[in-house]
Amino acid sequence: MEQHKNEQQPGGQGSTPFAQTYFHGTKADLKVGDLIEAGFNSNFGQRKNAKYIFLTATLDAAIWGAELAIGAGRERIYLVEPTGAIEDDPDLTDKKFPGNPTKSYRSTHPFKVVGEVTVWQGHAPEQVKAMKDGLERLKEQGVHSLND
Repeated sequence: MEQHKNEQQPGGQGSTPFAQTYFHGTKADLKVGDLIEAGFNSNFGQRKNAKYIFLTATLDAAIWGAELAIGAGRERIYLVEPTGAIEDDPDLTDKKFPGNPTKSYRSTHPFKVVGEVTVWQGHAPEQVKAMKDGLERLKEQGVHSLND
């Protein structure tokens, strides 16, 4: 019986041609090869210049990111590759959602756009309104993002 090892190949490639797919939901108009970087206004919390940028391994979480993003642009979902370390997004893990079921992460390192998901189904308008209303209530109560 043949055994397979997941050893690193020259050039940093593993033994499988498949890598983890990550998504980034936004209203920004980007192109393949563009970098998404920290330092721009955040979509959430106090909307300060963001210390982190966010990605997810689930399409549903990326759809929420696109639907909740500020701005007037078209909602978009990009396939992205992190260029450095990523860590769990504390707003969507720990006490709120133990085990990170949304597979949501943050980084201070740029993400490289490698593609775009052009066909996807958004949430019902009532769901989006309920989510936005809930975020507004948290803001009014002084509950801020852990990412601010």
